[in-house]
Amino acid sequence: MSDLVNDTAASTPRTIFLKDYRPPAWLVDSVELRFELDPDATRVSSRLQVRRNPAAVDGDEALFLNGQKLELEGVCVDGEPLGESDYRLDDEGLLIEGLADRALVEIDTLIHPRDNTALEGLYLSSGMFCTQCEAEGFRRITFYPDRPDVMARFSTTIVAERESYPVLLSNGNPVEHGELEDGRHWARWEDPFPKPSYLFALVAGDLHCQEDRFTTRSGREVTLKAFVEHANRDKCDHALASLKQAMQWDEETFGREYDLDIFMIVAVDDFNMGAMENKGLNIFNSSCVLASPETATDSDYYHIQSIIGHEYFHNWSGNRVTCRDWFQLSLKEGFTVFRDQEFSADLNSRPVKRIADVNVLRSHQFAQDASPMAHPVRPDSYIEISNFYTVTVYNKGAELVRMIRNLLGADGFRKGCDLYFERHDGQAVTTDDFVAAMEDATGIDLGQFRRWYSQAGTPVIRVSEDYDPGARRYRLTLEQSCPPTPGQEHKAPFHIPVETALLDSRGRPMRLRLDGEPQAGGTHRMLELREARQHFDFLDVEEKPLPSLLRGFSAPVKLEIERTPEQLAFLFAHDPDPFNRWDAGQTLATHTLLGLVEDVQLGKPLRLENALVDAFERTLAHPQLDPALIAQALQLPSESWLADQCDTVDVDAIHAAREFMRKKLAEELYPTLLQRYRQYDVDEPYRFDAESMGQRSLKNLCLSYLLETIRGEARNLCFTQLEKAHNMTDTLAALSSLAQFDWPETEDYLQRFYQRWQHDPQVVDKWFAIQAGSRLPRTLQRVEALMQHPAFRLSNPNKVRALIGRFCHGNPVRFHAASGEGYRFLADRVLELDAINPQIAARLVSALSRWQRFDRLRQDLMRRQLERILNTPDISRDVFEIVSKSLAPKD
Repeated sequence: MSDLVNDTAASTPRTIFLKDYRPPAWLVDSVELRFELDPDATRVSSRLQVRRNPAAVDGDEALFLNGQKLELEGVCVDGEPLGESDYRLDDEGLLIEGLADRALVEIDTLIHPRDNTALEGLYLSSGMFCTQCEAEGFRRITFYPDRPDVMARFSTTIVAERESYPVLLSNGNPVEHGELEDGRHWARWEDPFPKPSYLFALVAGDLHCQEDRFTTRSGREVTLKAFVEHANRDKCDHALASLKQAMQWDEETFGREYDLDIFMIVAVDDFNMGAMENKGLNIFNSSCVLASPETATDSDYYHIQSIIGHEYFHNWSGNRVTCRDWFQLSLKEGFTVFRDQEFSADLNSRPVKRIADVNVLRSHQFAQDASPMAHPVRPDSYIEISNFYTVTVYNKGAELVRMIRNLLGADGFRKGCDLYFERHDGQAVTTDDFVAAMEDATGIDLGQFRRWYSQAGTPVIRVSEDYDPGARRYRLTLEQSCPPTPGQEHKAPFHIPVETALLDSRGRPMRLRLDGEPQAGGTHRMLELREARQHFDFLDVEEKPLPSLLRGFSAPVKLEIERTPEQLAFLFAHDPDPFNRWDAGQTLATHTLLGLVEDVQLGKPLRLENALVDAFERTLAHPQLDPALIAQALQLPSESWLADQCDTVDVDAIHAAREFMRKKLAEELYPTLLQRYRQYDVDEPYRFDAESMGQRSLKNLCLSYLLETIRGEARNLCFTQLEKAHNMTDTLAALSSLAQFDWPETEDYLQRFYQRWQHDPQVVDKWFAIQAGSRLPRTLQRVEALMQHPAFRLSNPNKVRALIGRFCHGNPVRFHAASGEGYRFLADRVLELDAINPQIAARLVSALSRWQRFDRLRQDLMRRQLERILNTPDISRDVFEIVSKSLAPKD
């Protein structure tokens, strides 16, 4: 630790360790809640049937109930009121000693939803009451053992003014409702399934309800309801259609049927996350529910379908079987991300989905593995659990599940899932329990595989090869290693599935025979790398092959293999595996761009090899390739990804190199780009399907390249598209491309866009994000001005993400300006937000966490802002954890 961090030791928040886990001392069998809703003073009454846990370490431990920012009005045990001397109350909760082995505990509390800007617990959004209890928000509602391994049956009664809050919702099934004489009304909900407190939900407001039905495979009819603000009543169709698709897919693919009479979706404007899988009552960020062709892009439609599926799939992978403690978060999130990825792949384009998922992993998760915030999929410790809702826990966790399926095969994996759900229904369990179910169902030993859950970092596989033409033997040697990460200097070898094919000189997969196999069969093998160094010998190989490794990205690793530009171009043109074909093109582009970065630094003239231009043109003009795959292939590696490939990040050189390559490709491929654009520039009604999305994605990518030439023809195409587009996908694509240029028309079209859509918060967020992502020199000044815009609210997470988050996390060349003004801007916003919403502040400050990878000037500038934040009195645990770990010296 640095001296600065040591200076703050007296106020350092407590660290929670996995090794310290103990079963709860008390269990709760049932909970009866009563809410008398008022924006300024809501009264919450709770009745808890508690009993000592026979599995507890200490059988005499007192009952501790978590509680934060609550006003305690009264406590009774078995009907007897307690005096202040009968319990202990502090900022973290309520301790009651001397209880019998079973007891009825009744508690009255007062809370203030209108003042709750942290958006945890019960709060107000656009005039309606809503909750967010994961991970530890329930303790802001009432005193309770707020941990995931305490599961109880909940009954909830909600009382509120009928005129202001005609809709009263909670978990489970509605059982009673009625009127009161004072203009209020009430409703009671019962959830028959035990659940932890983080899955509790309540919504009350004046909402439009759109209803549908779904019949399960057993013949049970389930009522589906989407609740939205009345102005959004025409934007629910896609969400409900996606929900029905998810319910059917889960029955067909995993054998999981829905278990309640009703499933509800609620759209909320103010929400820290994307959505929350509360049992039977899923609460969503409005951006993850509302869609119409005029206001939502293809990406929005796709994301909504995916996230609706994700939250629904949690009904089994998260709700019916939940995690024992928050260190096991990936048990539900990694598994469910894998399920939603497969859902999206089955309903749309599997290759495009796989490429998109790997892009997220490489761009964000690999970067996290290389940062001070690196942690295993199952973390060892945390200060604030909200900081561990990360791409490692979610996306890398999904890759671990995918690797298990790769190793067990589809049938074995399904057997393992069936056993897992059957064995642990109604329980709070661990990642070890999940892996054990896979082993027990198939008899396959996954002992070494468990290291993926406990070891942090991105493994590297170095490849060497040797071909003996006389013996017709091809030897593939794989050597694995993993860089040190905080607290883990040395790593034991992982169990890595490496899907492999060998391509002949025409690009065709060879039939394979590994040493030890009696005869050749099939054209691919799932090699299992277990040792630090391992040989794989292929027999009867007629010519020296070109290996196609890690097909479909069969493991979340980095591959180091020497390949010439000609070999990469060959794979880019011929590899039958769509992912590896795309990856070869990205690798070719990356190598070229890194060479250009070096040329920029040395002041050399920049040039692009004809071989690369030809490879891109062949792909662009390919008549049989899916347009969506072509669009993915022609997307250049991002500046952030290129930065990750450099020992020291040179922001300006990376930007200059990438901009040169885009402009050069645009000039060289102009006729083909124009032909492709016109081919797919059709006047047809909007359709959300894989074919239509692919055609729009290629058309709009071509437009972005064409504009780089700044030719009048290209500009007119952009202006015409803005004038005539009848869907948000085409409108936003044209406006985003235009926003990169300082032309008179740019400001005009930006203002016209706002004037048309100022009434729609989700579309206004897109307007903010477009401007924050511009490469133009004065973008920070524009962002600062937009913070004063009447449509911007610092208290709204979506607005913060769209404007501040997009600039600081998605615009590297402007955020990392050598003046340091971007860093000062971020630190100001973090400190401002920390007092309002610590979760959002912590996510923003992570943009500074990799400061040690930059040049000395930028290192110093970033470090000063991190130190300034850390030295600020009373910063939250959320922000403290990110900043203190960022400043900690490298091991």
